[in-house]
Amino acid sequence: MHICNRRWENMFDFEKDRLLAEITKRKAKKVLLQFPEGLKTEAFALSRLIESKTGVTVFASADPCYGGCDLALDDALRLNVHLIVHYGHTPYLKRMPIPVIYLEARATVDIRMAVEATIPLLKNFSRIGLATTVQHIHQLEEVKKFLEEAKKIVVIGPARGRIKYNGQILGCDFTTVKSISSQVDAFVFVGGGDFHPLGIALATGKPVVVADPYVNKAKAIEDLKRKILRQRWAAISKAMEMKNFGVLLGVKIGQKNCRLAVSIKNQLLRAGKEAVILSVHEITPEVLMAFTNIEAFVDTACPRVAIDDAARFPKPILIPEEVQVMLGKMDWCAYAKEFH
Repeated sequence: MHICNRRWENMFDFEKDRLLAEITKRKAKKVLLQFPEGLKTEAFALSRLIESKTGVTVFASADPCYGGCDLALDDALRLNVHLIVHYGHTPYLKRMPIPVIYLEARATVDIRMAVEATIPLLKNFSRIGLATTVQHIHQLEEVKKFLEEAKKIVVIGPARGRIKYNGQILGCDFTTVKSISSQVDAFVFVGGGDFHPLGIALATGKPVVVADPYVNKAKAIEDLKRKILRQRWAAISKAMEMKNFGVLLGVKIGQKNCRLAVSIKNQLLRAGKEAVILSVHEITPEVLMAFTNIEAFVDTACPRVAIDDAARFPKPILIPEEVQVMLGKMDWCAYAKEFH
């Protein structure tokens, strides 16, 4: 989202009163703030606000944050803080050794112009599924009413598992849209960026129209979906020719999946490949380039790295499902249809 930094504070609700009240109630003396990339510009102002109103010591995490699973617990333990304040996501983890407050940072922008712009793009569809991230979850009913006034039948998928709200999606969990995919002709995603609507398109195989209230425009992403599928097939094809694999085991508390990493490694070994498990905190090209004798990688942590950031890496990075395609255990067409 290309938005002037000075406008962020007016576009999201940072729940400042609740923030100060929670810190005071919990008698925290040291607090760690954590933000997703788009909201980091508010770290300075919120840190100064807390310190001036409560007198506590505030640390703001500068590391990337990809979701509610990406909790800065290690930093909090090392800094001996008494409270983590995690902005922009819903709770993902339970039973933490340090208290955590999740503040959702809901958007306050007007969505009507962007939703109106979807109507011409939906002219061939009568049944519409709705989805969004937590920033716009409170606006879904307004969108639903508008589309119904435009003579559309609107369906919102129910929350389940790690999903807190009806119609909410996560970067690694599209169950709310998959559960209603057979009931709709297309989806409307409310929000900015391409990653989440692309995930909807790949998870359901249905057309997706984005209503972006940050630019007051709407767009279809079918061309982007086809481009990404071509890129994923290219990565799988290239990996088929490789011998040595690194299986990336994320060590962040919400992304660690030892059982999956070991299973992938064993499958590669049985297929005649060589494989080693690499524990990793942050998956970046700089981290992986040191392993010059490893020809391809498998990401068992956050799928966003392999899908959204693939162009940054000089070697192919697959997600576990793509390993199944590479090894002939899953048909490519079936995988492309049920990408997530």
